Amino acid sequence: MIPFNIPPYTGKEEQYIEEAIRQNKICGDGKFTLKCNEWIESLGGISKALLTTSCTHALDLAAILCEVKPGDEVIMPSYTFVSTANAFVLRGAVPVFVDIRPDTMNIDEKLIEGAITERTKVIAPVHYAGVACEMDTIMNIAEQHALKVVEDAAQGVMAEYKGRALGTIGDFGCYSFHETKNYSMGEGGALLIKHVDDVPRAEIVREKGTNRSAFFRGMVDKYTWVDQGSSYLPSELNAAYLYAQLEIAEVINQKRISIYNLYKSRLSPLEQEGKIELPVVPKECRHNAHMFYIKVKDLAERTKLQQYLKEQGIGSAFHYVPLHSAPAGRKYGRFHGEDRFTTKESERLLRLPMYYQIKEDEVEQVVDTVKKFWK
Repeated sequence: MIPFNIPPYTGKEEQYIEEAIRQNKICGDGKFTLKCNEWIESLGGISKALLTTSCTHALDLAAILCEVKPGDEVIMPSYTFVSTANAFVLRGAVPVFVDIRPDTMNIDEKLIEGAITERTKVIAPVHYAGVACEMDTIMNIAEQHALKVVEDAAQGVMAEYKGRALGTIGDFGCYSFHETKNYSMGEGGALLIKHVDDVPRAEIVREKGTNRSAFFRGMVDKYTWVDQGSSYLPSELNAAYLYAQLEIAEVINQKRISIYNLYKSRLSPLEQEGKIELPVVPKECRHNAHMFYIKVKDLAERTKLQQYLKEQGIGSAFHYVPLHSAPAGRKYGRFHGEDRFTTKESERLLRLPMYYQIKEDEVEQVVDTVKKFWK
């Protein structure tokens, strides 16, 4: 059996968790939380990083900090996880879905401006598979229309656009450290804050609406409820697990890149024969090998291939059902323009096993099985 995913593991996780326990500080914002925050901040381009309980909660925080209100509109792709939309729907906003580019599966930057109305408040690009959206265009549009940009970089840790880390380009960036991501704390995420003026309120909202962070820095003599907020601070045990991976983040990244390149080289003959399409990475992007996917002819062929792989003991997965076609998507949002690629391309895409511990011979086995499917 070759599973679709195994959470990353380096061997130091237990040591760091035990260390956190011995320090009698397991509720968060201890040594390991601060180390994780500092690691993210070392990527550059931001004023502050705050570890959170999930990328979902990082997006929720960003929506609050953008002061999204009922009736506001937020432009995003329909091809994304539900959290991208939920963060803004919870504030009473309307997700406005636009079509994707078939090459990267990212939001089509050329369609964003046409979706802007007097109610538009935020653009929320999603960096699919760790491949950047066309951020210069998106940031220019946002500046011209005085809009906020919230980068859903759940899959984008260690990926770049023109030398800038994903998540550090917009007003806010959101990372995921879920067990399916390149670096994991089981459940977790981070909010990346571009502007220093947003940091104090971000700390307050993250700490249940209190000025507790300022209290622990000795800035106030007692802490109290000062704003809306919730409990977005993860356990120190989760942070300790994550830091064991962030310490060797480049080692993990290079291993994943090598596996990605092996898949691509071994499957290229099938692409040349017209059986499949392989991922595209624009020249201005440095991806992080978050996933390896192939595109087949249509939904029927994908279903047959996935079943065949399962019968051979190989895990695989398709990805999002487009949000605009979901019951909640129809209730809370709307699709602007024509769905030329979102549904069609999503139905063709199949993700193959990709994780830090996968062995080259297992990749070869996956490739051989995929090739046998067409024989």
